[in-house]
Amino acid sequence: MILSLQNPREKIWGVLLSVNSFGITARGIDINSFQDWVRAVANNTETMSLSTMFVPMMRVEKVTLDEAFGEYKSFSEQFQERVGRSVADFMELPDEDDINFTF
Repeated sequence: MILSLQNPREKIWGVLLSVNSFGITARGIDINSFQDWVRAVANNTETMSLSTMFVPMMRVEKVTLDEAFGEYKSFSEQFQERVGRSVADFMELPDEDDINFTF
């Protein structure tokens, strides 16, 4: 997921944990730090980590799916290619089949 925010303007890449009328809870990192973070994870020199954050709905501009487009790989695919394991595995997330989505 890529979370585009306003006031101040920033983009967060990460995993969506929950959504309600008050806001969004996500675990992620500023998109500008993504490549440095992946490099650190791949080299086992992690000096920064993902943050769990709550963002009030009034700051949310849009939420987009992290997906590939043509020759451009998604951030998740870039992570797996460089680190050698999936983001879900790294973050110890349950498999998609095990997640119960309710609205």
